[in-house]
Amino acid sequence: MAASAGSTPAPAPRVELLTRPGCHLCEDARQVVQEVTASLGLTWAERSIDGDAELTARFGEEIPVLMIDGVQRDFWRIDPQRLRRLLAGA
Repeated sequence: MAASAGSTPAPAPRVELLTRPGCHLCEDARQVVQEVTASLGLTWAERSIDGDAELTARFGEEIPVLMIDGVQRDFWRIDPQRLRRLLAGA
C-alpha cells in the first residue's frame, strides 16, 4: 500500500545481534545479519552479553540472539530468508 501524501515513512527497524566472544555461532550469525541488512540498506548493532548479568541470565544458553525492535526473533542459527521476511514486514 502506498503512503499517502504528507505521511511520514515508518522508521527503519532496529536490528540488534546479542553475542559473546568466542562463539562460533555468533560469527555465522554476524555474517548473515551483515549481508541481509546491507542488501536492504539497513544498519544493525552487535551487543555482547558478557558483563551484563540480566542479559546473561536471560539469553546465556541461546546466544546468538536476533532482536528486531526489542523483540527476540531468532536464536542460535539465523536464517537469512526468515530475517529478510521479518525486516521487509517491519
